[in-house]
Amino acid sequence: MAEANKPLLIKRYASRRLYNTETSDYVTLEDIALFIREGREVQIVDLKSGDDLTRQYLLQIIAEHESRGENVLPVDVLTDLVRSYTSQAASVVPQFLQASFEMLRDGQSKAMENMTKANPMVAMPGFDAMRAQQAAFFKAMTGGISGNWSGPAAEEPAQASNGKEDLSDIKKQLAELQDKLSKLK
Repeated sequence: MAEANKPLLIKRYASRRLYNTETSDYVTLEDIALFIREGREVQIVDLKSGDDLTRQYLLQIIAEHESRGENVLPVDVLTDLVRSYTSQAASVVPQFLQASFEMLRDGQSKAMENMTKANPMVAMPGFDAMRAQQAAFFKAMTGGISGNWSGPAAEEPAQASNGKEDLSDIKKQLAELQDKLSKLK
């Protein structure tokens, strides 16, 4: 298995085909986008010159998604980006964007973490499944920019009960939950 902190090396051949050096097969832009959504860092280099082409291909992936109607970047933001290339703001924009995405990831992580701390609902049957759904929702809303975040909500939901849990156990758990909630008020 590849090291998690080591970028996945993709080599571009003269024919413009992209070669995954870990699996020894050719990949598409969509494959690369999937690797990134799964939290992998990717580095794309030209085989002959050794030039780093990662930025060029990431921009191409974004452009293809935008052209298919998957509008994530508003026109005003795109316009401001174009303006930043021709102004003094060019030196500030990359740092601002990076800080903004870091804040988004941190906020997402803290929100999911707070859902599990000191929350009486944690003992409620099905809570793990609900937490997993919320993590999937956050991931869908952020388009996978959460990167390699692996908080508690990113884990797989707990195994479903085997059906032997009877109604009296559920009633008991519900009564305990109601008791905890009344103490919180």
